[in-house]
Amino acid sequence: MSELTRSPGAWQALHVFYAANPQPLLVKCVGPLVAGLDGDGLLAGHFFINYWLEGPHVRLRLKPATEEAAPEVRRRAEEAVDAFLRSRPALYEVDSGFLNEFYNTLFEIEFPEDDRGDFMAEDGRMRLRPNNSRSWEPYEPEYGKYGGPAGVALAEWHFAHSSDLVIDALGTMNLHLRTVLLGTSAQLMMVMASCFLTDDEELAGYLQRYYEFWHRAFPGTGFIGSAEYDRHYAEMAPRLGRRFGEIRRAVATNRLDALPAFLRGWAAHCLELRRRAAALAEAGELVFRSWDGSRDERVSDPALALPLLLSPYMHMTNNRLHVTIRDEAYLSHILGRVLRSGAAGATEAAS
Repeated sequence: MSELTRSPGAWQALHVFYAANPQPLLVKCVGPLVAGLDGDGLLAGHFFINYWLEGPHVRLRLKPATEEAAPEVRRRAEEAVDAFLRSRPALYEVDSGFLNEFYNTLFEIEFPEDDRGDFMAEDGRMRLRPNNSRSWEPYEPEYGKYGGPAGVALAEWHFAHSSDLVIDALGTMNLHLRTVLLGTSAQLMMVMASCFLTDDEELAGYLQRYYEFWHRAFPGTGFIGSAEYDRHYAEMAPRLGRRFGEIRRAVATNRLDALPAFLRGWAAHCLELRRRAAALAEAGELVFRSWDGSRDERVSDPALALPLLLSPYMHMTNNRLHVTIRDEAYLSHILGRVLRSGAAGATEAAS
């Protein structure tokens, strides 16, 4: 079989348990590893996410360019991760204190009692993996969330771009500062949401529902607030409104050159992502799992499919930035209010 007709290998999933801010792991280890593998023609796909189950860790997914390349991809990944963990080990242990309680609360909310067995320690709490360790795990795509096999393939393509964008931002921007992190997240959310939903009223409603989803997901925990969000709205609204308006006008008029370079590339990618997602919907290739998990639903109307995909796409970009769910809910609440107030003033100027 010729090189041109070889199929990519199976996805490899490496979980790196690192109880510290993942920025150095991503910038000093994952970024160079992926760049080297890609430069040597060994990769057909890659992305990462941050996760909390069994302790905070980075889930790195690597798709070898061919099945024959898989052993070398795994060897180089192990070598790079082990070298990093020796030189920059995480010093914090998640066995007591607030984070341990936080992760156990998430565990109780997200995993029904019957599903906790594989992750539960003898004391009935979530088992913790050893800090500064790695483990190869099965890759389990979320077909129901992303629209079936075709939708997952599109998400994987998008996730590579999102992962590269975040690793570059972590290495070049002061994202360790909370104000910079939230400002960056807000602008990326503005761009993606503006590319997917062009009507101000529709988008404002979507952002409010997005906030309400997270509020309902953590009942009685205090993780997701509302009153304290409103206290900061007045001072933030004018600045956010101006930027949201600039972004929506640039997207609506196809004048992406008016955006800063960082947002310009993201907007071009999000518009292409929207185009591909709409095409899959129209072709009848997107099949989602119903909210109650009882059935599959084929969604062929882009107006219905795009909001379904926007939510996990937007959330996973925030996840890669290491933005908390609490802060993500806060930003969606504030951005929705900005739109409803007319402060963004996007479509009027573009029409």
